[in-house]
This record gives sequence, C-alpha cells and structure tokens, in this order.
Amino acid sequence: MEAPAAARGPAEPSGPSSVPSPGAPSPDVAPPGVEITVTSPEQMRELGRRLAKLLRAGDLVMLSGELGAGKTTLTRGLGEGLGVRGAVTSPTFVIARVHPPLGDGPPLVHVDAYRLSGGLDEMEDLDLDVSLSDSVIVVEWGEGKVEELSEDRLRVRIDRAVGDTTDEVRHVTVTGLGERWATADVSVLTG
Repeated sequence: MEAPAAARGPAEPSGPSSVPSPGAPSPDVAPPGVEITVTSPEQMRELGRRLAKLLRAGDLVMLSGELGAGKTTLTRGLGEGLGVRGAVTSPTFVIARVHPPLGDGPPLVHVDAYRLSGGLDEMEDLDLDVSLSDSVIVVEWGEGKVEELSEDRLRVRIDRAVGDTTDEVRHVTVTGLGERWATADVSVLTG
C-alpha cells in the first residue's frame, strides 16, 4: 500500500554528545529509522494497526510532527490494532486518556504532552488508573519531556508539507531506541 520514502538525511540527535567506545554507536545519534510514505488518513490508520502488532505492555511510543500531521490518526489505528475500548481522540484538553483493553491485551494510554513540563512524576500526577509498565503509552509532543519514562522507546516522526496545502502525503520515520528495539523488525511496517 505504502512505498518506503526516499532517504531523507541523517537521523536527529537524541541527547547529549559523549565520546563512544571504539566500535560502539555514538550515543547522540539515533539508529537509522524505517521510512514510510503515507498518502491518506486511512493509510495512516493502517500504519497504526501494523505498528500495534509490534507493541507490548511497557512500550513507550513518542509521536512528533507538525499540528495536523496525523499523530492522532496514527494513534486511532494503534487503538484499533490493540483492541482497546473507546474512541481514540486527541487528548489535548484532558492531557491523557486511558483506553482499557477489550481482550487480553494492554491498555492504551494516550497522552498529549504539549502542556506538560515532562517527566515521570508529572505523568503519575495525572492519576491514571493504570500502571505505566502494564500499558502501551503513546505520547504526542513528548520529545524532550518524557524520555525518562523509558530508555527503550519508539520514536515516530511524521512530516508533512506545511502552509496552505491539501496535500495528504506524510513521510513517517519510525526509530527504535534502546535494547527493547535493538532486534525488533520495524521493517514490517513498510509492507
């Protein structure tokens, strides 16, 4: 359905720079990500459904991209793929929503961190009725705010044309960080 996007340059830095040991990857550069071109909201939801198959309790997914890029649409697909209850909508005004599972899977916690200053303490202050380690956590606008929740996280960057355009094309880059994602095959998202 979607074709992989053309190479778009080096990965973004993910933290402070330090000198790596010989042969080790530099800690300030994320591993290469999988790039996918999406041309419609339905394809974005389908990408979310495919991504849900890779997720398990305790996973942190950080979504970034311009306003209107498709972060919530992707999360709707995740919710469908995880089989959770309730309509997945933007949590902008409530900050976080918990979607309990309909079956044996984990709950989905959908957070809009735009107004959060960040960190585990603030997440716990939200009084979510779930354990973060027992849930799949999806955080929109989370970069620089919630990384301390887990060294293992999936970073999803959605780029779109900006300005006055009706173009539905999105370029999605999915990058796994940490030991959890070191051997995960995120290339399955391209097919």
